[in-house]
Formats: sequence, C-alpha cells, structure tokens
Amino acid sequence: MRSPRYWVIVLLLMATWVTLTLRAAVDRVLPSEDLSLLPHTLGRWKGQDIPIQSDILAVLGNGRFLDRFYTDPAPSGQSAQPPVSLFIGYFPTQRTGQSIHSPQNCLPGAGWSFLSSRTITLDQPGFHHYQVGEYLITDGTSKEVVLYWYLAQGRSIANDYLAKAYMMLDAIRYNRTDGALVRVVTSLEPGEALATAEQRDIRFADRLVPLLPRFIPN
Repeated sequence: MRSPRYWVIVLLLMATWVTLTLRAAVDRVLPSEDLSLLPHTLGRWKGQDIPIQSDILAVLGNGRFLDRFYTDPAPSGQSAQPPVSLFIGYFPTQRTGQSIHSPQNCLPGAGWSFLSSRTITLDQPGFHHYQVGEYLITDGTSKEVVLYWYLAQGRSIANDYLAKAYMMLDAIRYNRTDGALVRVVTSLEPGEALATAEQRDIRFADRLVPLLPRFIPN
C-alpha cells in the first residue's frame, strides 16, 4: 500500500503540471549574476571551489550550481575549525521538468541517514526571519550538521511541499517558477557539542544570506 506521503507528492506533481501547462509557455526570468561570482572571501571565511562531475550535473539537470568549501583560519594559538561546505542549486525555470532536488532524497542516496530534523528561524540581522531546515545526519562513522532552505522571490522555505505550493502560486501570479536550494554543512567533531557546530553553520550563513539576491533574484 502506498504511503500518504507518496500520494501527496503525486498530487503536487500533477497540480504543478496542470498549472504550468495552463500558463504561458515561457517563464519570466529575471537577470542575475552567475553563481561562480559569489565571493570566495566571506569575512574570515576563505572558499575553494569543488568541481561537479559531469554525471552528477546530468542528474541535477539544467540549472546553475555551486559546490564550495569555506575554511575559517584560526587566530594564532587556537585550533582550526572544521570547514563549512556550501552547495547552491538555482533553476531559472522549473517549467521544463527540471526541479530542485530535495535533501530528503539526495542525502540518503549518498549514504547518509537522518538522526534528527527540525525547522528553526534565524533572526540575526540580514536573515529577515528565515525559515531554515536543520538535519543531523550520519554515515555510520561521522556526523554532520546540515542547514538548508529553498529560496524563491526572496522567500525562505524549509518544507518541500510548501516550496512546491509556492512555486505553483508564483507561476500563476507572476509567471515565475525560478527557485534555489541552499545547503550549508559542517562536521560535528568527536566530543564537540551540537550547538557549537550549529553556530558554525549559522555564522557562515549570516555572511552568505545578504549576498544571495545578486544570484537568486527576489
């Protein structure tokens, strides 16, 4: 027997198809800068790009993608912090069947399992009450703390279904289906408090969020 979650997904996909079919054949796509122009220096954080393999790009689809590690050099006499991994997948249009891949599907496919999940609100200056999903994940030997959110028209969403619903509304109201997934990940080191790793992700996101409208239009 199919689970209720399965039928919800099917209904959302059908509604999305009907909505996009009834609207204009071409989305309104706003100009934006390429993700590669996102600064490699964010405060003390220094970034290094990670090439995305062609077979992974084929799975991700026709969008713009950024995969980058950022490190925060430790002050003299202090231990270095674990790096933060940033992934952004931006789709100028999702009308042609290309869509954002949910972390709930991608992470298990990469061998990770979920230890906990919740939604938090980031209230620091620049976040504008961002709704962000947080996962604690493990591959059996290590643990990582993941922050993620869907971003469209300046709206942050932490729920897969809600993001899809807003996309349908935006297609009707504005003839726009563009959107992005932003994911920030850091390792939970042995003996490290979960709150410490969470704050590392949040401090990095605090530097990142004000820059995003240049690359993901509001």
